[in-house]
Amino acid sequence: MSNQAYAALDALGDPTRRRIVEVLRDGPQAVGALAEALPVGRPAVSKHLKVLEGAGLVEHRSVGTRNLYALAPDGLDVVQRWLVAQWDTALGAFAEHVERNRR
Repeated sequence: MSNQAYAALDALGDPTRRRIVEVLRDGPQAVGALAEALPVGRPAVSKHLKVLEGAGLVEHRSVGTRNLYALAPDGLDVVQRWLVAQWDTALGAFAEHVERNRR
């Protein structure tokens, strides 16, 4: 597994960060708006966003005095590829098991 996949999965291991990703599916949000949707304050949201950004899952841009955070366009691709590889391995093992037991 790549370092980026490890970082993304580690970042998504926290329930607050998963919730941030879910909220950002609806579009870019400022830290304050994210904090209103979560059971943690703005400083905690900012720390979680730094982790998500470091993992390549979110990005931010400045609009005036506000920082808007959004899902990175390709941020979840590495997680999807990892999940597909796991699924392909499991399906392959199952197919081998079925074939062995047919004989």
